[in-house]
Amino acid sequence: MPKYTLRNSLIAALAVSMLPALAACGGSSDDGKDGGSAAGSSTKTVNGATQLNVPEGTDAETKKLYIMENGIAACMKKQGFAYTPHVGSGATDSAAGSGDGQDYAAEKKERQKYGFGTYAATVYPDDTNAPGSNAGGKIEGKVVTPPDDDQKGMTPAQLTAYEVALNGPPAKTKAEEKDGGCYLVGHTKAYGPPLSAAAEKKAQNARNEENRTNGLALNGDAQLIQLAQKFASCLKAQGIPVSTTQPTGMADMVRLDLANQLPEDHRSLTKAEALPLLTKDIDVSLKDLECGKKFRAAYFPKEKAHPYWGDGQ
Repeated sequence: MPKYTLRNSLIAALAVSMLPALAACGGSSDDGKDGGSAAGSSTKTVNGATQLNVPEGTDAETKKLYIMENGIAACMKKQGFAYTPHVGSGATDSAAGSGDGQDYAAEKKERQKYGFGTYAATVYPDDTNAPGSNAGGKIEGKVVTPPDDDQKGMTPAQLTAYEVALNGPPAKTKAEEKDGGCYLVGHTKAYGPPLSAAAEKKAQNARNEENRTNGLALNGDAQLIQLAQKFASCLKAQGIPVSTTQPTGMADMVRLDLANQLPEDHRSLTKAEALPLLTKDIDVSLKDLECGKKFRAAYFPKEKAHPYWGDGQ
C-alpha cells in the first residue's frame, strides 16, 4: 500500500478496497466514530483532535471515509501530531454527468459542451468543471488535496516521526510493506480489523464469483439483449463502429473505444488544434447518448441490482 499522504474521497475509496493482513497501533474505541463532513463544512474538536461532522444524507460508504479520517486524526493527536481530516465533496459545481450516460439529462448537458471530455480541458483551460481540468488548483471543480499546516515548520527528524506515526515504521523490503500507524487505526475504525491473508483471498474469490455471476445475468437478460441490438444498429446507422453488443459493454463502449485510439501526444495539442476535435467529439458523444437512451434506462437499474465491474478485475 502506498504511503497515506494524499487525502480525498477518490484516493480513500481506492485505499479501502485493499485490506492486507496487518497489526494495528493503539487508539481509543470512542474517538472518531462519528465520522465527518464534506469538504468545506463544519468541524468540531474532540480531545484536542479536529473531527469532521457527517453531513445529512451521506451514504454509508462515504460515511466510512469520514470515520476513517477522523480516526486517523484522533490517533495522530495521541501521538502528539496534528492531522487535518479531509474528505472530498464528491461533486462539482456543475450538473456534470457521470460519463456513462446513466443520468440522461445531466449527461446531455455535459456532452453538449465537453463531449466525452477528451479535449475539453485544452479548449477550456480556465473552466474548473471541464473534465480533466486542474484550473484554479482543482480537479474537475474539486479541491483534491486541501492545504493544511500539519507539517509546517517541522525539522527533518520531526517529519520522519510524523511519517512513522501516520503510516507505521518503514518496511525493510518491498515484500514486507504493509499498512500501519494511525492510517491503520482509522481504517480499522471504519472497516473493521483487516482479514488474514487466507480470509482476504477467500473473500476476493467470492467477490470475483459474484461479479462473474452478475455479468452472466446481465448479458443473458432478454430485454437488455434486445435493447443492446437496437443501440448497436443505431450507432452503425450513424457511422459509429460497434465493437461489442454485450449489455455489460454497451454503456461505455463508444467512449472507451475512442479513448483506446488516442495518440500518445493528444495532451500536448494546442487550443486551436483541439477545438475541431472537440466539435467532432461532441457530435459522436451526443449520438451515442441518444442511441443508447432506452438501453441505459433499462440497464443501470438492473446493473444496480447485479453489480458488475467488468472482466479481469
